Amino acid sequence: MKQIFTVSNLPQTIPVFPLANVFLLPRARLPLNVFEPRYLAMLEDVLKTDHRLVGMIQPREGPPGTGSEQLHQIGCAGRVTSFTETKDGRYLVTLSGISRFRVVAQNTGFTPYIRADVDWESFHRDLGKVEEDSGFDRSGFLDVLQRFFDKSELSTDWGNLKGADEELLINSLSMMCPFKPEEKQALLEAPSLQTRRETLVTLMEFALRGGENEDQMQ
Repeated sequence: MKQIFTVSNLPQTIPVFPLANVFLLPRARLPLNVFEPRYLAMLEDVLKTDHRLVGMIQPREGPPGTGSEQLHQIGCAGRVTSFTETKDGRYLVTLSGISRFRVVAQNTGFTPYIRADVDWESFHRDLGKVEEDSGFDRSGFLDVLQRFFDKSELSTDWGNLKGADEELLINSLSMMCPFKPEEKQALLEAPSLQTRRETLVTLMEFALRGGENEDQMQ
């Protein structure tokens, strides 16, 4: 039975999975290959809950010279909707994005993984219907995307992209494109689908301009 989430029934504390260069967005899907013992334990605990939520969040560097690793303030929770155990003890998991959250406090000590007290209040839109982008120019967007993919030597099924709804298209590309962690964080934190699309286009155009400048210098 599909779980219907509202701000009132989302848990106040969730396990979090820090992973650089990886993030999740509401209504998107994220496959994970889990093998570290602490995160294997995390998933075993998560599967015992009713909500089955894991908070994906990017780590960030601590103060210079400390060697400590901290977490970004905003992440996105996904529900475990697919789970397979391999013969060598790994877990192949699919998370379905539910809502972004803001970390209020980290809880450590009772589990080998991090648990966080989180606040969902700023992200009501994530629990609503599929977002639309009234300013979306699919033809112009795909033109920039194709030039960016050519430069980055990436390939995709252009037929599927041309027919995908705008939220799935923009969010999936935001998650998969090879940007830096801070750039990915900016895409995650974008307040609307239109803002995310504008940020995505800006990042692709910036990469393209950088490539042109490098060519001129050679």
